[in-house]
Order: sequence, then C-alpha cells, then structure tokens
Amino acid sequence: MRPSRILSSLLLSLALPLAAHAGQLTVSAAASLTDAFKEIGPRFEAARPGTTVRFNFAASGALLQQISQGAPADVFASADQATMDRGMKQNLLDTATRHDFAANSLVLIEPAQQGPEIRTLHDLNGPKVKRIAIGKVESVPVGAYTKQALETADLWPVLQSKFVQGDSVRQVLDYVSRGEVDAGFVYRTDAALMGNKVKIVMTVTGHTPVTYPVAVVADSRNKAAARDFVDYLQGAQAQAILARYGFSKP
Repeated sequence: MRPSRILSSLLLSLALPLAAHAGQLTVSAAASLTDAFKEIGPRFEAARPGTTVRFNFAASGALLQQISQGAPADVFASADQATMDRGMKQNLLDTATRHDFAANSLVLIEPAQQGPEIRTLHDLNGPKVKRIAIGKVESVPVGAYTKQALETADLWPVLQSKFVQGDSVRQVLDYVSRGEVDAGFVYRTDAALMGNKVKIVMTVTGHTPVTYPVAVVADSRNKAAARDFVDYLQGAQAQAILARYGFSKP
C-alpha cells in the first residue's frame, strides 16, 4: 500500500472514534427528572439527527461531585439552585448557559395502606411515627428542602432521631412505598408515580422554592449539542412532557 493510502487509512481510523464520541451527549440529571427525561431524550434525538443522549440519574450533589472528579458529562440538571451555584463557583459549568426550566413542590407522604394517618407536620413528633425518610441533606436537594421546612416549624432537632436518610429522592420514595418507614418527604412528581402505594398528606411550605436549573458542563466535548439540549428543555415540546409528569414552569 502506498504511504499516502496508509496515512489516509490511519487518519480515518482515528477520526471514527472521535465522530462517534461527538454524536453522544451525556446528561447528568437529578433523580426526580428520570421519567420525564427518559421521554424527552428520544424526542431530542429525533430533532437533532446524529445525536444520541445518554442519561446519568442520581442525587444532584452526587452528580456534581462526579463532574468535579472528571466524570464525562455535557449537561448538568439540578433539583436545586444551591448545587448549581456550587458548580458555578468551582468553574465546572458554563455560567452563560444556565437556565431554570422546571419547578416542583415538596410533599409529606405516608404508606397508602398502613400509614398512621398523619395530618400535620407536628404529628410527626407523635408516638405513632417512629421512622421518617428524608434525603441526605448534604447531597440530596429534597433533604435540604426538608430541613428548611422542619426548621421553620421548629421540628428539626426533635425529629432527628427518627430520620432514615436516602441517597436520592427515589430511595426515600421506595422506603415509604414499601412501608419501611411511617412517613417521608419527596417531590409531588415522585409521589404521583406511586399513587397506589403512597398517600400525599400535605404540601410542605417553609423552604426555598423548588426550581430546576440546567447548564452546559465546562469541559463538555460536545458543547453545541449540549447547548441545543438546554434550549430544547425550554421549548414547547419538552415543557409539555414535563407538565404531564407534574412539573410546572419556574
């Protein structure tokens, strides 16, 4: 084979993996977005031929830690502003691409069949409630919202011995749906997914608004597609899907 053909073949072999990588978009998103984003992903792929979306769902704090440690990601969608703020301060995210795209609400739930019939937050301090599931305050936004609400109600210190901490809002939901705890704090959208297994006691107030920001990861290797995904989340099609899963506009 002539040297020119050898060189062309070598360049082509090197370019193919890069092209494949360029077509993949990795979106690290809060666990509460799982169902909505799994429906949004294929719609985005259809709107942007050649792009394949890969999702990584977990607690927002855990996802940010992964990004800080070099895990590949192109887009980060958080369930709170505080985690997004930390990412910005660490220069992990592109400030100019940050947008709020959804809102949610915090609810108190109990098992549908065996709940102790809680009516108010102060009932959690009663003898019938022995275990309360909450998200880990340091890494799970729903846990931080819960702490704010219980501090507002002067209940945080007296309830701490009852807390069972989950690694994500979905784990908290599982604890309640399986009857492993007497109550738990999740987002309304998550509670709706287990409507036959959990019961919403009340919408919880006394915390900062539950809003979801999204931004392009600073080290993204596919920034054009990442920006397109951020823009897509604000469009009519994605907003309609989010609304169907119970999210509201921020």
